[in-house]
Amino acid sequence: MQIGFLGTGLMGAHMVRNLLKAGHTVTVWNRTIAKAEALAADGATVAASPDRVVAGVDLVISMLADGPATEAILSDPALRQALSPGSIWVDMSSAKPEESRAHARGLAPLGVAHLDAPVSGGTRGAEAGTLAIMAGGAADTFDRALPALDAMGRPVLVGPSGSGQLAKLANQAVVAISISAVAEAMLLLERGGADPAAVRDALKGGFADSTILQQHGARMSARDFAPGGFTRLQIKDLDNVLGEAASLGLTLPATQETRRRFVRLRDEMAGGELDHSALFMELCDLNQLETGR
Repeated sequence: MQIGFLGTGLMGAHMVRNLLKAGHTVTVWNRTIAKAEALAADGATVAASPDRVVAGVDLVISMLADGPATEAILSDPALRQALSPGSIWVDMSSAKPEESRAHARGLAPLGVAHLDAPVSGGTRGAEAGTLAIMAGGAADTFDRALPALDAMGRPVLVGPSGSGQLAKLANQAVVAISISAVAEAMLLLERGGADPAAVRDALKGGFADSTILQQHGARMSARDFAPGGFTRLQIKDLDNVLGEAASLGLTLPATQETRRRFVRLRDEMAGGELDHSALFMELCDLNQLETGR
């Protein structure tokens, strides 16, 4: 497929490389142009502006910070004029469900189909091509986009427009609360004198096992909080979870408390640019222990 890719940050760059490895032709753009230019060596074509990325392609993929960032590009008249009728826009950013539905409505008069297809799996999943891809939209649009989506991970159509973002919000609630639970478990093991690495090995395949236990548990033990998933973006996702819950008349107490702790990590411990597994630092600080940063 001829693909235009907008947003080649920590995850987007790996996703582009996997598209290229699968034989697709990819034109890339990033606000910080050096991040896009780094992909030229892998075979990508670098464009100077978003409208040049989308011109003449079968599929546009956006991997941006949030819904408003995507909207800012979508609303550009030059880009809208450059879009090809019959093409597909796949927004793999994390946004609010209503933002994605609005994007779909805005593209329809241009003859451009839309999928909201946020991902989970972090930079490791992006690099390995094993991302969980939660797609919302029409079944025929999803089927047409599969050659690209399959190159980046495991795509599943979860419902109509906006459903992919709703699934991502559910995912982020599980991730955040699980990080909190794993942090407590790792600290308990350390202070109690057990070997956290040995315990993680013992729990493999058991009911408590998870990617977060194994990967983020190891990060916590090593005090390695180099960003894979930023704390500031975790907070943004939790804000969206709670906003959607409020619109449905729901109270999510565990999500509320976990968000409060992530905000404390960001605001009181300057942890916004750290990996979200750095919630372990906040827990150490809460217990008046060395954070190990």
